[in-house]
Amino acid sequence: MRASISAPFVDTGADDLVWTLGHPPTEPLASRSLRVAGARVELRVLGASHQVVVAPDSGGGALVETVACLPGLPGGLPGRAERPDRGGYRFDSLVESLARDELADRVERLHREVADSPGGLLVAFPGDPLAITALHLTPLGGSPLGWRTWHAYPQTGELVTTTSTMTTPPSPERSAP
Repeated sequence: MRASISAPFVDTGADDLVWTLGHPPTEPLASRSLRVAGARVELRVLGASHQVVVAPDSGGGALVETVACLPGLPGGLPGRAERPDRGGYRFDSLVESLARDELADRVERLHREVADSPGGLLVAFPGDPLAITALHLTPLGGSPLGWRTWHAYPQTGELVTTTSTMTTPPSPERSAP
């Protein structure tokens, strides 16, 4: 799904991003809700950042992954983080520095692969065609549940890619941050 928004791209970069599982859901600029085995997953674009909310059908215990610029918290994404107590959750991130033509090629590929996918959400920001945030839920049918995200920062030539997986949806007894 390709979403149109009027919010301008915020001049930020990969070093400003923070990863957390403890930030409450934030009003998104665009979102897409999907049903998967045992859970409802909401993909949310917050600007040059994202949230993925995984709410189990059993109620309570939602996992809220946030990658965003959060006031009061120092920037910097972990290369890897694991939380076995949160449904076997794992997070990986990669920051690439790309020439503008390389970034343009990658953004074009993301438009093709994510925007029209049943599990995709892509937002292009006004002002620069390379300023995008994209999320892609895969597979749609079961375990492990996984999603990838991309944050393109054309002003710094950075592409941030995150990959997250969960082996089971979070349950109420595993809901502590």
